[in-house]
Amino acid sequence: MKKEIENEMEDELRSEYDFAQMQGGAKGKYVERYRTGTNLVLLDPDVAQAFPNDEAVNEALRLLIQVAQHSQSNVAVQQTE
Repeated sequence: MKKEIENEMEDELRSEYDFAQMQGGAKGKYVERYRTGTNLVLLDPDVAQAFPNDEAVNEALRLLIQVAQHSQSNVAVQQTE
């Protein structure tokens, strides 16, 4: 039964995928990039429609940060008065 499974796997491999003839592969080529991590965020469709690209999202978030910091400083000033 084990041979049947192995034969099925061999039959599924296309002839153009002959890995023995492939050259130039480097094991762990992107490992450092993977280790540093990434900050991918999935936007809901309605939010994604408002932003044409990542620069627009970053600009909007930076503006939101500024508004939040400004309002926090105003609250702190009002509490000290």
